[in-house]
Formats: sequence, structure tokens, C-alpha cells
Amino acid sequence: MPIVSVKLIEDVFTPQQKREMIEKLTEAMVDIEGENMRGVTMVYIEDVKQGDWGIGGKCMTANDVHELQKAKEIA
Repeated sequence: MPIVSVKLIEDVFTPQQKREMIEKLTEAMVDIEGENMRGVTMVYIEDVKQGDWGIGGKCMTANDVHELQKAKEIA
């Protein structure tokens, strides 16, 4: 029984985006393991409190991630 665990900084993704992640990650597992695994594939999304997550020694907040997303859209 596959278990996919995803950790996200709180307040970055909307509930709709999280549902989409669950659907697409389940589909990816079904593509690999076969349709019979759909009913037993679990996707677990955990929100991590802002500031309790760091990259390169810097604490990350939802605002930091949103700024990165904006920069990507501009590029």
C-alpha cells in the first residue's frame, strides 16, 4: 500500500491545489503500480508552520514562497 507524504509551508497552497496534488500523485502511483493500487494509495499532506522550514540556512514563510512564484511568472 503506497503512502506518499508531502510537506508544505502553511498558507502557500489553496485547498483546491492540495486536492489537485492528491489526485495527480495518486495517478502517478497508479501509472507505476497499476489500477488495482488506486484504492489503497494514500497521499498525506502536512502543513508546516511558517518559519519552521528553512532553505540554505534561511527560514521560509508563505510570503517568501509567493515572492519566488511571482519571480518565476515574470521570467
